[in-house]
Amino acid sequence: MDAEDFAEIRRPNPRVRNVLWVLALVFAVYHIAGAGFGVPVQRLHIALHLSGIVVFAFAYYPLIRPARPGEGPNHIPVYDIVLMGLAIAALLYLPMFWRGGTIGFGALSYQISPQTLRQGNPNAFDLFFGTVLIAITIEMSRRALGWALPIISFCAIGYALFGPSIPVDILKHPGVDWRQFVNNIYFPSEGIFGLPVWVVSTIVIQFVIFGVIAQRTGLGEFFIDTAHAIAGRQIGGPAKVSVISSALFGSISGSAIANTVSTGSLTIPNMKRLGYPGMFAAAVEAAASAGGQITPPLMGAAAFIMAEFLEVPYTTIVIAAIVPSLMHYTGVYAQVHFTALRLGLAPDATSRLSDVIGVWRRGWRHIFPLAALLIILFSGYTPYMSAFVGISVAALFGFTSWRRPLTLLLNAGFIAFVVAKGLDGSFGVPVTVFLVAASIIAAWRSDEPQPIGQLADALAVGAKYSVVVGVAAAVVGITVGVINTTGVGFRVGFMVTNGAAQLAESLHVLLPLAIPDIQMFLSLVLIAIVCIMMGAGLPTTALYILLATVAQPTLSQLGVPPIASHMFVFYYGIIAELTPPVCTTAFAAAAIAQSPPFRTGVEAFKLGIGKIVVPMVFCYAPSLLLVTDGFTWRSLIQDGGTCAIGVIIMSAGLSRYLFGTLKTWQSAIVFLIGLTITVPGTTSDVVGLALFLPIAGYFYIQKNRRVNSTCVS
Repeated sequence: MDAEDFAEIRRPNPRVRNVLWVLALVFAVYHIAGAGFGVPVQRLHIALHLSGIVVFAFAYYPLIRPARPGEGPNHIPVYDIVLMGLAIAALLYLPMFWRGGTIGFGALSYQISPQTLRQGNPNAFDLFFGTVLIAITIEMSRRALGWALPIISFCAIGYALFGPSIPVDILKHPGVDWRQFVNNIYFPSEGIFGLPVWVVSTIVIQFVIFGVIAQRTGLGEFFIDTAHAIAGRQIGGPAKVSVISSALFGSISGSAIANTVSTGSLTIPNMKRLGYPGMFAAAVEAAASAGGQITPPLMGAAAFIMAEFLEVPYTTIVIAAIVPSLMHYTGVYAQVHFTALRLGLAPDATSRLSDVIGVWRRGWRHIFPLAALLIILFSGYTPYMSAFVGISVAALFGFTSWRRPLTLLLNAGFIAFVVAKGLDGSFGVPVTVFLVAASIIAAWRSDEPQPIGQLADALAVGAKYSVVVGVAAAVVGITVGVINTTGVGFRVGFMVTNGAAQLAESLHVLLPLAIPDIQMFLSLVLIAIVCIMMGAGLPTTALYILLATVAQPTLSQLGVPPIASHMFVFYYGIIAELTPPVCTTAFAAAAIAQSPPFRTGVEAFKLGIGKIVVPMVFCYAPSLLLVTDGFTWRSLIQDGGTCAIGVIIMSAGLSRYLFGTLKTWQSAIVFLIGLTITVPGTTSDVVGLALFLPIAGYFYIQKNRRVNSTCVS
């Protein structure tokens, strides 16, 4: 459920693979059971969760990566097994000796006091296991994610230990010794056992599993068919199908790369067949798929962590993301349309579907799991309960039928669970009735269900897909612990705002704007640049956690509402997926289209103009997020409407088409006018529209003259 998807770099022999498959299945079942029936105490649950992550990480990611996955030795060496054992021992040591106990026997025994007495004064075992876990976590992240996060972790550790020696006065701090550092990073509630891993282990993994099962049962294909029915026969149909299907598919996958690979394998060849250049076809798919992590209802893992940081229900994040995600897809869709007109591409007469009602009549069953999940989520229940219900209903609709009586045990078990929840008051009557009815409808089908073994395989695959995001959450906890311990986040924020204030004073004499307005704009630009630069080498979840602890406080100092500031760093972190030189989503699409990766990334960046502009807009006009204080429908209509108009006009400029092909200088003027209209405020709206209307009228008249001259000749 994130941009970073699981890849088996090492492929062990069949016997070991079978063992790992069973462990993955157990891992998934444990987390699903925890979502429905409750998880153990936090320290034990995180220890069990990370133990599974450690096993999969060291089993599938070797010490040295081969040139291609599967090349090189595929056996698991002894040293990797030793690292697994040490890490698991370090993880389980804390919950096992939380209340104290004795290690060893007889004269070699050692009495361990309760953890509450060791807090702030860790003993020798705490130091040993803490040091081991920190080192292995960093190594695990190097194998799974590359060098970026380990380097950041080493810098954070060095900053924590050598604070008094920092040459920049504002960044100096008293420093901590290794004993205190291990205390802060190893003991819960911060560091490795902190909030990021807790959210991933209790919420994110369940939604990852739901996305895998939903795909296996046909929900993704149903979305693609729906997109074909809506846009298949329009001008630029295949590209518009890509935008719509990627938006729908992204709403359940939350992963840009999974989105690209799943829908792009179909849409990119269709776009090329219609006449789109391969580079543009790949860029369309990349830009559309990159919206997966910002598209409600199931966004990326970072969105769940955001809800915990802000201490708001996840549904608040979902609602806040609606308008910005629409702006992103508006920009992509508009550029697809204008480009099709500029290239003179005719509608796709071979589109295989044209009847939306027919698609839904044949595939209505696929929508039940998503509907069940959303009903539970928006009825006020926890995200993990909604995920449990969504997984259960998806399994019933995909793998059970009255034609196979034994599979009805799943239906009966889920009905018993729902009725029990209804009787004890946990589920209301409407929810209980709906879920029982869904269980019965799931069994009543005319076609054959998928083999039950496929359900087990989907659970195992979902568990493995959670490995990388689990690794990222664990290792970033080290840096977050340092940030919280040293207060460097507020120090960096002061540096940014102070630097922006000095620049604002210099620019004030040149611009007819107030110094605070210039300072805020410069601060936003500087933070956006930092977000994009950091995002070049970090997975989105880890990047958001770091930015939320470093950059977000800066925005709060400028008066930006908390949810707007978190969404700002979240969006600009994701933009890195479309920003060369490292734009993983664009590279994945380029591989399918066989187009130049770097140029594809540049084109995808242009197509993602809505995602680039909108974060700036909602910092000035928080009404676009729907859930901020002072929200009014009037402000939403004005700011949201003019923002959408501006994004469309900017898209026309980038596509070099407005009632006809534009020259470069004409495109630049149209783009700047669109940018002016997106700026919140009545003055900018009036000025922008006053400039655009006569220019649009001129190009429209020119178009009619060309048409008339063609008809006469």
